[in-house]
Order: sequence, then C-alpha cells, then structure tokens
Amino acid sequence: MAARAAARHWRLGRLAHSFDVPMPDAPARPERPQLLAPGRMPKRRKGGTEANRIALLHALAHIEFVAIDLAFDLVGRFGGQFPAAFADDWMKVGADEAMHFVLLDRRLRQLGSFYGAHPAHDGLWESAYETRHDALARLAVVPMVLEARGLDVTPATIARLESAGDSVSAKILNRIYNDEISHVFAGTKWFETGCSEHRILPKDYWKVLVNRHFRGSVKPPFNDSARLSAGLSRDYYA
Repeated sequence: MAARAAARHWRLGRLAHSFDVPMPDAPARPERPQLLAPGRMPKRRKGGTEANRIALLHALAHIEFVAIDLAFDLVGRFGGQFPAAFADDWMKVGADEAMHFVLLDRRLRQLGSFYGAHPAHDGLWESAYETRHDALARLAVVPMVLEARGLDVTPATIARLESAGDSVSAKILNRIYNDEISHVFAGTKWFETGCSEHRILPKDYWKVLVNRHFRGSVKPPFNDSARLSAGLSRDYYA
C-alpha cells in the first residue's frame, strides 16, 4: 500500500524531483519470512502437489516483495542523474511489483498459507548492494539480467501450473510475465540512454558491467522473443 501510494503521489505531482536523502544500504524487512543464505534454502520440488505449488508461489511472492524495494531504491539512489521520466518509469514499476506481491499473497491465503510461512532467499539484495554506486551497473544487472531471467523461466512455470489444474495461479503469473516485459524494456531503455550520454557502446559495456558485478552466469535457455520485445536483443547476451 505504501508503494502504490508513493507512486500515486509522484504521478499527481505531490513529490518533488529532488533526491537529497541518502538511501540505506539495505531496506527494512518484516520479522517473517526467515531469510536464509542460498545454500541453506530447502530444495523446492517441481511436482504438482499443493504443497509444492505453495512453496513455489511463496518464493515468487518474495521475489516480488524485494522487487518493490529494488524499484524504489533505483529512483531514490539514482533519480537525480536522470530526467523526471526516469522516475516516472520506475515509480510505475514499483507500483506494479506491489500489485504482483498482493496477487501472490492473496493466492497463498486462498491456499491456506501466507507470505512469511516459509523461509526465503536472502541473496536477492546482493546485486543491488553490489551496484549501489553505479546507475548503469544497477540497470545492467537488475532489470537486464535478473528480471530478464524471469522472462525465460516464467512460461514453463505457467505451463506447470496449468497442467496441475491451478489456472488461477497461472493467470497471476501470466499477468506478471507481461508486466515484466515492460520492466526489462525500461531497464534497457535507460541503460542505453545513459550509455549514449557517456558515448559508450551499450552492448559492449553491458558485458563489462555484468562480468564485473554479477556473481552468477547469463546462460540459456533464453526466451528470445520476450527479450526482444523488451529491447534486449541477442547481441547483448547470446
């Protein structure tokens, strides 16, 4: 609710394009879920049982919860380096992520669970912390690697939910999938805008930044059509 209210205040001109408050290195977190290191997370099975689907939806809800902070941190930390249209885009992304979280949390409650009932991955903020001093690095890694990965894996997840007879959850993921294309598009657009201002070749510099700041690997399978719709052509990542 706070995220959507902030986006609404920005849209209505109630917030100034002013960024004079230092951003914290990490956002506040609720007492639950328990946050674990990646290696301590319980293995999640891919079967179609309700328990497995609840675990999957909980993991996705946590991703969306952290994505709210990722969007607003991007605005608060780097908004002064870009025109107001940058904040326009990322405030909307933050509101989208909040809606995604609400949809998933509501679905968990319909299934007898809730966000916080399971432990969650504590590594999602690492990329934000790693790129806290560089706007282009943040754009290269968070929307153009992490969110783009969601475009690769979500269609198969939707198909698994459909095959398990959970069309309600599948519809939620389909909505998230379509919104995430626009989020990756915003990341690519502003990355290329920043590179153009510095007279840097974006596709070459993206590879440099990903190698420098992303601890994982960018590997197939790739959803080339969704990535292209988001402005992320194969000469970035292939």
